[in-house]
Amino acid sequence: MLDFFNELFNNVVIMCPVTAWLTAQILKTLIYMITYKEFNKERLLGDGGMPSSHSATVMSLVTIVGFTYGVSGFEFALAGILALITMHDAMGVRRETGKQAVVIKNLAELFEEMGKDIPDDEKLKVFVGHTPLQVIMGAILGVIVGCVFQGIVG
Repeated sequence: MLDFFNELFNNVVIMCPVTAWLTAQILKTLIYMITYKEFNKERLLGDGGMPSSHSATVMSLVTIVGFTYGVSGFEFALAGILALITMHDAMGVRRETGKQAVVIKNLAELFEEMGKDIPDDEKLKVFVGHTPLQVIMGAILGVIVGCVFQGIVG
């Protein structure tokens, strides 16, 4: 059992993206705190915001896979295609979902003002997708984390 965890935690192709995700989530929380002058625990694990943790995760995967296996193999191709799909989705469908959530949230608040009670479990999260800048910054962060990992283990 210890061998399993030793191998898992020494696998750079797993640990690099996990580190990139964690770094992005911490940065996202700090940026939110600086911007809104309050701590929001949902930012630690939630979607949306600056930088995109999805982009950071997949781009760190692409970077470390490229360093580890080279860019001519199927591993790099799989990681690259996964990254493109993930980042496109973050700016597309998920961003539109977030915009719709804002509109629905505003309607729900209007209903509450009119006396209609909306249960907390039915309220929508508005941080869902990303702007292109958030995706780009997440991608840059991911490449940086991948390069740092390569420098550490390479």
